Amino acid sequence: MSRKLENLGIALEIDGLEKLSRRRDLEAVNSRLYGAELGSEARRSLEKEKSSLMNKASDYEKELQLLRQENRKNMLLSVAIFLLRTLIDAYWTL
Repeated sequence: MSRKLENLGIALEIDGLEKLSRRRDLEAVNSRLYGAELGSEARRSLEKEKSSLMNKASDYEKELQLLRQENRKNMLLSVAIFLLRTLIDAYWTL
């Protein structure tokens, strides 16, 4: 059980680090975009980079949501198999 909690903690830590990294990248682009006098080409390039980062973040969140949903399904299946096995063992020992 502690192994599962440890793995969950690691997964949450990785998730947090990835979110922090994306946030920092986006903040860096925003500060460059609004903090300096930029030519139209540089501004377009930064806007494109910002859009790309936003799309990556959105895709990551969608993928994470699907993975969590799949994880819930697998957990429910594991519980159902465990309960079925317990019932079979209980019936068998009667």
